[in-house]
Amino acid sequence: MESVHERLLRELELARAELKRLDEKLQAKGEYGLGKGDPAVYQWEFNLALRQSAEQKIAVIERALERVKAGTYGICERCHEPIEAGRLEALPYTTLCSKCARLEV
Repeated sequence: MESVHERLLRELELARAELKRLDEKLQAKGEYGLGKGDPAVYQWEFNLALRQSAEQKIAVIERALERVKAGTYGICERCHEPIEAGRLEALPYTTLCSKCARLEV
């Protein structure tokens, strides 16, 4: 069975690969000129948003790895109760239990 640490490292590797792929896509930029409706502009902006999301995911995974190292992984950062196993299985880098996560919405 894969350990939490190994799973987080795998998730981190995938997120970094996605970031690299998006960086490559962002090299090609559409034409922004007045009256020019280049569809590549929309795709570039979309890829930029995806890149920002990938950066955020990397940061969250890195924080989860720090919590594993510190021995605080699986503890809700808000109420300090254990995070449900099913929630950790679905979102191994979550910082909140489901009750506290609902309060965030």
